[in-house]
Amino acid sequence: MNGLRAVILCLVMACAAVVSPTAVVSPAAAVTPPGWSALPVPAAAPPVTVSDLAARGPGEAWATGYEHAADGLHPMLYRWDGTAWSRDVTFPGAGEPGRLGKVQFVGEEMWIFHNREGSGEILRRSPEGGWSTVPLPQTLWTYQDFTAVAGAAWVVGEDDTGLKVLRYDGSGWTTQSTPEGVLFLMGITARTATDAWAWADTTTGTTVLRRDGTAWRDAKVQLPPNSNVHTIMLEPSGRLTIGGSQYTDGVSRTYLMTFNGHAWRTTYPPLGDTYTEAMVRGPDGALWLPVRSDRAFQSKYARVDGSRTTFSYGPQRTNAIDVKPRALTKAGSSLLSFGTAEIYGSKPNLMSERRGG
Repeated sequence: MNGLRAVILCLVMACAAVVSPTAVVSPAAAVTPPGWSALPVPAAAPPVTVSDLAARGPGEAWATGYEHAADGLHPMLYRWDGTAWSRDVTFPGAGEPGRLGKVQFVGEEMWIFHNREGSGEILRRSPEGGWSTVPLPQTLWTYQDFTAVAGAAWVVGEDDTGLKVLRYDGSGWTTQSTPEGVLFLMGITARTATDAWAWADTTTGTTVLRRDGTAWRDAKVQLPPNSNVHTIMLEPSGRLTIGGSQYTDGVSRTYLMTFNGHAWRTTYPPLGDTYTEAMVRGPDGALWLPVRSDRAFQSKYARVDGSRTTFSYGPQRTNAIDVKPRALTKAGSSLLSFGTAEIYGSKPNLMSERRGG
C-alpha cells in the first residue's frame, strides 16, 4: 500500500509540473514587449501649441512650438538628451514674440523655421552649440511650410501678391515659379537638393508636385477621388508614402498611398479620419502615427504594417481629460512623442511619451 501511495504521489507531482505556468513559459518568453511610458517635460505657459519633433538618434531630439504668454505668443524649444527633457532658451529671439515651426537635421546641424515677430528666418545650431540665423529675403504674411536638406532649404507661403516658393542654396535665396493653375502650396518636403515634393491646391483639386532640379511639375500621382493630402513622407530607400483623407458622401476616411519605386499602392487602414501629418517609419519598419483616443486619460497610437493595423495606448494620466500626441519621431530603437495633456481644472500643457528604449 505504501508503495502504491508513492507511485500516485509521483504521478501527481509530475502532472503539476506539466501544467504549471512556470514550467512551460521560459523567463525570456514571459517578458512583455515594452510599451509607452511617460517622460516628464518642464511646463510652459499654457495653453501651448506643439509644432514639430525630430531626433538624430536615441541621445538627441528637439521639439518646437509656442506658448501663450501674457504679452502674446512666444517660441518654445525643448531638447531631449537621451535621459530627460529640458527647455532651451539660448537661441536668438528666445525672449521675443514669435513661433517655432518645423525642425530638421541637416548634416551635423539642426535647422528650425522661426517666425520672429512676423519676419521669417531659419535658426541653425551647430554640434558645438552655436546658433546662427538665415533671414528670409522678404516678409510673407503667412508661412505655410519649411523643409531643409543638405545643400538646400525651401519656405512656402504667401504675400499680398500671391503664392511664394523661396529656395536657399547655402549662399542666397531665389524665387521659384509653380505650374499654371496652382493656387496654394499646402506643404513641402525634400529628399535631396534636387528632389523636392509638394502638395498643392489647384484649379483641378489637390495635386502632387515634384521638382527635379529644373522646374516644379505635376508628378502625375493619381490621388483617390475627392481627396486631399496631409503629408508626403520620403525615405532614403526611394520609398514614398502619401497620407491624406478621402471624402465620400460627406464622410472622411484616411488613405495611404505607397510608391515602392515602380508602382503605387493605395490602402484604407481603419484609422477613421485621422490626420496623418505626424506619421513616421518606426524602428520596427512599420508606420506609426497618433490617433484620436477613445480614452480621455490616455493617448492612442496606430501601427500600420502592410494590411494589418494595431493600436496601443499611452500611460494612464490621473485626472486627464484630453491627451494629444502632436508629433512623433524615431529615436534609435525607440519612438518619441511630444504633445499636450489637459488635466481637469487646468489648461493644456506639455507631455511626452516613449515606446521602447
